[in-house]
Parts: sequence; structure tokens; C-alpha cells
Amino acid sequence: MTYSLTSEQIAFQDMLRRVARERVAPRANEIDRTDEYPHDMFELLKELDLFALPFSEEFGGTGSMLSACLAVEELNRVCYATPYLLVMQWVPCEALQAAGNEEQKKRFLPRLCSGELRAAFSLTEPQSGSDVSGIKTRAVRVDGGYRINGAKIWCTNSNMADFVLVAAKVYRDSDQPVGINLFIIEKNTPGFTVGPKEDKMGARGMASCPLFLDDVFVPDANRLGPEGNEGFKSVMESLALGRPIISARAVGLAQGAIDHAVEFVKSRFAFGQNVSDFQGIRWMLADMQMQTEAARQMVYRNASMIDQGASGLELASMSAMTKAFSTDVAMKVATDAVQLFGAAGISNEYPINRYFRNAKVLQIVEGTNQIQRNIIADNLLGRTSRKNRTGAPPAP
Repeated sequence: MTYSLTSEQIAFQDMLRRVARERVAPRANEIDRTDEYPHDMFELLKELDLFALPFSEEFGGTGSMLSACLAVEELNRVCYATPYLLVMQWVPCEALQAAGNEEQKKRFLPRLCSGELRAAFSLTEPQSGSDVSGIKTRAVRVDGGYRINGAKIWCTNSNMADFVLVAAKVYRDSDQPVGINLFIIEKNTPGFTVGPKEDKMGARGMASCPLFLDDVFVPDANRLGPEGNEGFKSVMESLALGRPIISARAVGLAQGAIDHAVEFVKSRFAFGQNVSDFQGIRWMLADMQMQTEAARQMVYRNASMIDQGASGLELASMSAMTKAFSTDVAMKVATDAVQLFGAAGISNEYPINRYFRNAKVLQIVEGTNQIQRNIIADNLLGRTSRKNRTGAPPAP
């Protein structure tokens, strides 16, 4: 499968690059420093009608994963938090599209895509991240719905969300679960508590909080999919389709780190000449750009495969390769960029250190890069039935 950007996508990319430079970049350092939710950036994304971007025209979108990747790449080039606002809307939308019934879709999707509602997705628990089957939160069948008890961690955006999609093991009359389901738990539901936010080294501006569920009643109408694993499986498969987005964020971060490094070395002098004239520096920058462009090509191809209807093992392996490669590149490029800054690279006076911190986050979220390598190896070896190799959706 091949890809090429349409004239509309090129114009869209140029527009977002300008918006990122003029309206997002001036806020990026402050968002990182204060770790406060960027309400103004949320309103900007609403103004640009970006929340519906990867979804169908029915909801005001383009139906294009490639366009979504272009958006997050350009925004992540200058700011980590702003494109993450998009991701935090897109994950619940994908889940609802995959497993929600018509009533649930009508109730939530239009308002999520317009930015009227905000949502969060909660899977991770203290003892289980990539091991999805290890979750312990229990949803016990009662008259008219379920009673849910348990605790979650790293639920990003939960302090701002109007509702959270929470994964729980479902029990009927025995001690054996019938499967895992996602439940729509709306804000202010009795027994549902969002804990204090984590103090994170990166991914700042978007709070990641624990959740506490104490005998929370959820009606049948708020269960996604049929009782059991069928609906949950559909959700996990749909989230895997969105994996190129995290890869696009990595490419944007790497390119942004290169932008800062180039500007810095061009302005510095040592031993009677400009630092950018040293061959070692020039080769270092060249390697950074080559690696970033290679990752970009993988992302665009991966996204185009989805737009052209690819699925199954071929797509899963490509998505895993793209995620692992692009985020490893982002980490290496950011590390090299800090090195080019020298002592200034570890000073909070310069923004390059936030690129370094955020690059580390990208290697962990959306399924760790070790999990991605398991997926790739399993596909190579024909071990398609191995469990718990899908990785978790985004946390911080």
C-alpha cells in the first residue's frame, strides 16, 4: 500500500503548522511549568473543529487517519499537551464507535466530536498495565445493572471528564468472571471518586489520576457491548487502529527537538567559529533528521493502510513496528538534542528538556515498546494466539 498527501491535506498541514507556531508554541513552556490544564488550547481545538477529525463526515470529520496524524504531528512539534487533548477525545470516541449501541452513540458521539463533552478511558490498575487480563475491578450483576468495586491508576483527563469508560471483570452468580466489559460512568455518580493527580516528569498539563469505585451502580444502558468479552475485544481492536497517532506525536516531538537544536547551534560560537560548522555537529544533526524522516514515512504508510481498509495481522505488526521505531527515534533525537545544548540542555531556561522528558513518556504509553516487540516477533514466528500482547491504551 502506498500513500500521498492530497492538496487538501497539504493545505491543512500548512495551516496547522502556522497555528502551532503562532498560537500554541507561546503557551507550551507555561503549560509544562505550571502543569495546569490548558483550557485555552481546548477552546482553540474546538474553534478549528479538530475533535471530529478522524471520524466520519456524519460527525463533522474527514474519516482519515492520515489527516489525524498530520494534525498531531504539527501540534506535538511545539507542545505535548495540546495534541493530547485531541487523543483524549478520540480514544473514547473510538471505543463508542466500536462497541456502543445506537442510543449510546447518539447520546455521546456528536457532543464528543464537537468538544461539548470531555471523556476519559480507564484500564490500568496498580498490578496490571500491559497485562489486560490481570485487572481486578469487579462489576457484579444486580437488578437493572451492575455494582462496581475497584481502583484504577493513570486515568488521564479523568478530573475534567464528563464521563469515564471503565474496564471491569463481570461476575454473575459465581466467582468466575464471564468476561471484561467497559462501563460508562458519569461524573458525580455516587461512589465514584477521582483522586489527586500524579506529579509527572513529562506529559504535564494533562492530569493522570487514580479512580476509586466504591459500590458504584451502573445501569445496563451504560454497558458497552454485550455482556462478556465480545464488546471489549472490539474496543481493543479499534484502539489498536489508533496507534499511528502516538507514532505521529513521536515524529512531531523529534522534529521539534531538531528545530530547537538547529536554532541553538547556529547561534553559538566556540574556538573561533560557529558551532554549526563543526563536522561532528553537522553529522549529528543529519542523523537526527534521517531517523525522524524514516519514522515519518512509517507513520504515513501505517495511517494510509488504515484509511485503505487494512486489518488483521499485517496491520497489527505494522502498527507495532511504527510505534516502537518512532518513539525510540524520538527518545534518541531528544537525547542528542540535549547533548547539542550542552549544559544549557539541562536548564529550565531552555525548552529542550521538556522534549527529552516527554519522549520518555511516548516509549511507555499505548503499549510499551517491549510489548510492541512481542507483537512483531509473534507475527514473525506465527504465534498469533498468544495472550496479553495488545498493550494498553494511552495512560499519561
